[in-house]
Amino acid sequence: MTERLKIFSGNANRPLAEEICQCLKVPLGKADVGRFSDGELQVRILENVRGDDTFVVQPTSPPVNDHILELLIMVDALNRASARRITAVIPYYGYGRQDRKAEPRVPISAKLMANLITAAGADRVLAMDLHAGQIQGFFDIPVDHLYAMPVFLDYIRQKAIQDLVVVSPDAGGVERARAFAKRLEATIAIGDKRREKKDVAEVTRIVGDVADQTAVIVDDIVSTGGSLVQTAEALRAAGARRVLAAITHPVLAGSAVKRIEESCIERFITTDTIPLSPTVDHSDKFVVTSVAHLLGEAIRRIHNEESVSSLFV
Repeated sequence: MTERLKIFSGNANRPLAEEICQCLKVPLGKADVGRFSDGELQVRILENVRGDDTFVVQPTSPPVNDHILELLIMVDALNRASARRITAVIPYYGYGRQDRKAEPRVPISAKLMANLITAAGADRVLAMDLHAGQIQGFFDIPVDHLYAMPVFLDYIRQKAIQDLVVVSPDAGGVERARAFAKRLEATIAIGDKRREKKDVAEVTRIVGDVADQTAVIVDDIVSTGGSLVQTAEALRAAGARRVLAAITHPVLAGSAVKRIEESCIERFITTDTIPLSPTVDHSDKFVVTSVAHLLGEAIRRIHNEESVSSLFV
């Protein structure tokens, strides 16, 4: 480590930023991210960053718009303070599900967010489990895309779970499920999901053999939890002995936590890309694994101009 590495954090997930700094043995950069009396965001970088390699840790999680604006203003502040390089570390990329025109006269908001981050002055992006891989191409700056799979694999292997089948809740997640299954030497199954309207989906059946096995549902995001719980119920109806879930980004909007608590899902394994509410922290059903060491190692390699490709699973 050199003295010229600086890590800053907005208000979205300061505990994750602090843990990353502990992994790298560097102090968290001093910055004041607050508001004026009229609600406008106010950002002040409280230390010299001229010529420094700077990283801003800020998932754009709910409240999404506030956290995106914090990120943009922090990047602009560092840019105007003559930082040598600015990397936006975005563990969770909000608006990532709006990555295409699924119907007429709708925006591609994931591309718009990429444009804004670039225009603010970011030189590169470090992200984790983007909803769609093509979002990397929305940026005109380098993007390092990490995956949370290693932390989930470590947890599952430590539990020595037998007779595993990895389940994708829909056809779009088959590649992710296949990658999990390959490393666990397990089979895969797929949920047949139909989405009739926004945030409402119906899982009608399970494609694949899950009888008398432990099913692990893998996905990148859970928002309302409806599809996840329906997939779990369909798995039990198809004869699965146990149902676990491994979800990278726990958005958990609305009544999602209650829905999962009351479901047949035995363990909801997730990460700290998004901070969970205190009520979830006291639940035996929710297991939070940390991605700080993955992000920290990526930051170290980017700073030292080393290859990051070995971290891509």
